[in-house]
Amino acid sequence: MDARQRLIETTRELLHERGYVGTSPRAVQERAGVGQGSMYHHFAGKADLARTALERTAALERERAEALLGDASVPPADRVVAYLRRERDALRGCPVGRHTQDPDVLADDGLRSPVEQTFAWLRQRIAGLLAQAQQEGSLRAEADPAAVAAAVAAVVQGGYVLARAAASPEPAAAAADGAVAMLEALRTPPRAPHRA
Repeated sequence: MDARQRLIETTRELLHERGYVGTSPRAVQERAGVGQGSMYHHFAGKADLARTALERTAALERERAEALLGDASVPPADRVVAYLRRERDALRGCPVGRHTQDPDVLADDGLRSPVEQTFAWLRQRIAGLLAQAQQEGSLRAEADPAAVAAAVAAVVQGGYVLARAAASPEPAAAAADGAVAMLEALRTPPRAPHRA
């Protein structure tokens, strides 16, 4: 890994562990084993480095989600279930969602943007799959794909919060189970074979 990549990866780790204020340029340089001159050669300053690190974190999380949501061999609603059931480190918190609790990230549009865009993408991606399931007749027509997608995203993020508050992954798993039950309730009953 070159110096630029080490700086980005180290900043990603520190932002997740300490937040924006706790991620000092000196801490980044020490952990990455990179000098101050190299850091400022690649980045204009702390905010530029943090924005790049947050963009990388957001891109990785979208890739992880898309690996499940984009699997065309699986029916659309089942892909959403797979996303809900994906293994997560609930006690560590969401690599993207944790930044919504950092006032310094929220106060800076450049830092907040990757977080906002990731959740907008996720809701849109899930809503598209649910709309596809409706078109295929496997999801009830009265279900609002955008509202259900927002609920799915909220359950996952809320699961992290509940797990961290309880110091146990169990509440996150229970929240995912509840969301899966909600989706199952929205499925259409299997159609009986047509008889002539």
